[in-house]
Amino acid sequence: MNGEETNNDQKTPLLPIHSTNMLGILAWIFTWWLSEAVPMPITSMSPLFLFPLFGISSADDVAHSYMDDVIALVLGSFILALAVEHYNIHRRLALNITLLFCGNPLNPPLLLLGICGTTFFVSMWMHNVAATVMMMPVATGILQRLPSVNRSQPECSDQLVTNFCKAVILGVIYSASIGGMSTLTGTGVNLILVGLWKSYFPQEKPLSFSTWFFFGFPLALVIFFALWGILCLLYCRKGSSRSLSAYLDKSHLKRELDLLGPMAFAEKMVLTVFSILIVLWMTRSITDDIPGWGSFFNGRAGDGTVSVMMATLLFIIPNKKQPGEKLMDWNKCKKLPWNIILLLGAGFAIADGIRSSGLADILTKTLDFLAKTPYLAIAPAVCLISAILTEFITSNNATTTVMVPLLIQIAETMHVHPLLLMIPGAIGAQFAFLLPTSTPSNVIGFTTGHIEVKDMIQTGLPLKVAGIAALSFLMPTLAPIVFGTDKPLNVSRNYLRWCG
Repeated sequence: MNGEETNNDQKTPLLPIHSTNMLGILAWIFTWWLSEAVPMPITSMSPLFLFPLFGISSADDVAHSYMDDVIALVLGSFILALAVEHYNIHRRLALNITLLFCGNPLNPPLLLLGICGTTFFVSMWMHNVAATVMMMPVATGILQRLPSVNRSQPECSDQLVTNFCKAVILGVIYSASIGGMSTLTGTGVNLILVGLWKSYFPQEKPLSFSTWFFFGFPLALVIFFALWGILCLLYCRKGSSRSLSAYLDKSHLKRELDLLGPMAFAEKMVLTVFSILIVLWMTRSITDDIPGWGSFFNGRAGDGTVSVMMATLLFIIPNKKQPGEKLMDWNKCKKLPWNIILLLGAGFAIADGIRSSGLADILTKTLDFLAKTPYLAIAPAVCLISAILTEFITSNNATTTVMVPLLIQIAETMHVHPLLLMIPGAIGAQFAFLLPTSTPSNVIGFTTGHIEVKDMIQTGLPLKVAGIAALSFLMPTLAPIVFGTDKPLNVSRNYLRWCG
């Protein structure tokens, strides 16, 4: 029946066969993701056989989603992150910054700012889960000096000390999520957004590392200081300094730093390589008047190109510890998070499948009410919907994968620039602040035993509201300057065909 059937009673067309198949595949994949009946990396590879077998797309087309410049960007940055972890650079950085912010006498809000600020900075350059994993031992190491974590002496517990412990743990997990919003490498959601933009709008200027940074960093900075204010208000009460001073001071931090010793040649080289990579990311594409170094290669080189290139240097430069030994070897890369890489590939494949099967057109009709809503109201509405989905239904990566293609369709209906909806949908998916299960970073903090669900809700709810408010303000003000959302698209025939 030409791919669709008709209900004789209601005289309305049912789903086309490919759309029905795609809907079933989505249900299959998300059931496995949520139930973990099959390991997540294996589930992430299922589009490689489901899509060809059910007529969604060819095997080559699906496989292409699992390796492009965005995936290369992730691979290179993960290898560099492993080098940072291997040489304990993150710990040295954390102790130095915390020592700087400790204050004399001890200033709890300032110390909290130092710990959270360090986590924020680290998560800008590596995945926020990796940043949380790195920073949590640093944070708990500092808290070990406090009596509230000494299980053998529960009578020494002090409510002010306990509250500060909660503030530190909450600050680390939330700062990692917020810092990840700043850069493309900070979280998979940003990478999915960039990949979808390139896939749907190949004729448009790609979202480069520097372009995203000029929008993401101010947004993240506003939300970060909102987090700090909320934590200070809730957990750093009057008298905290006196309660903490007896157990935590600069001498402890200095002893920790002295144990690390002076920086070795290997550490300096890893930092140098990482710094050069950041400069290359920031300068590949700057402005129309100052095109950046990418113009020398006629747009052929991407952020993933330099990410892998600089990571390769780690396997060439000697570490000067043992003859012939390099800064990195492949054995040190066994901890590469292939699950995240496969999840990103699955996200790109699912987005392509939703689009090519026609399911996006059908699902968009369920959100038709948004097309009649003023943009000043729709931006916070889209952000809120994504934020709710990522808390209660699925992961932020999966939420972005499903939401963004639908928002592109709605943007076409509203005759607005797609990024005006795509960005709130993607950023909103990162506001996973309420539940331990919302994101792996939350799980890491929850397993320390210092926080409870009520603590996360008490802090996460006002933080979520602050995030939505900040995004709703910056989208109509900063986004036109950075992304040119006030200018028309160079709409291609493919885009017109996808949007019907």
